[in-house]
Amino acid sequence: MSLSSLKFLLFTFIMVVVMMGAGLWAQASGDPKPTVADAKPATTDTLRQLEADFMKAAAERGADGYMSYYAEDAIEVPNGADAIHGKANIAKTMGFLNDKNNQLTWTPVDAGISISGDLGWTSGTYEFRSKDKDGKVKVEQGKYTSIWKKQPDGNWRVVLDMGNASPGDKK
Repeated sequence: MSLSSLKFLLFTFIMVVVMMGAGLWAQASGDPKPTVADAKPATTDTLRQLEADFMKAAAERGADGYMSYYAEDAIEVPNGADAIHGKANIAKTMGFLNDKNNQLTWTPVDAGISISGDLGWTSGTYEFRSKDKDGKVKVEQGKYTSIWKKQPDGNWRVVLDMGNASPGDKK
């Protein structure tokens, strides 16, 4: 065996040992990085929990909490109005959630997940309570549907939200 062949074998051996050591160190470092394969598949319960967290964020942090569940490219289809495109534009219309006299609650009744596991929907009922200028409570009830999409970072965000008031339910 020539000296150059021995050097090559020694170099290869050292590289294998270094690579194996690096792999063992990363594994033992206690900071495992989840992969897509490690992620649990979403279920309708996942979406129902997201809805509960979504409503809690809106109640606690107003418009900022509400909008934290929207994707950047979301679309809002408000009752009786044109669709609003983009999270920034939608956020401009949500200031009413910062008024403590206003309370928006909703309850998912149905939910579904696509076979691919990256798209889902919820639908249900909502109630919006507010006070008029005289302090009289007004209540609007209706139905909603939200389309959820799993984002590249693994988080679920609303990509389309729509609602419509039920006729005759305003008090």
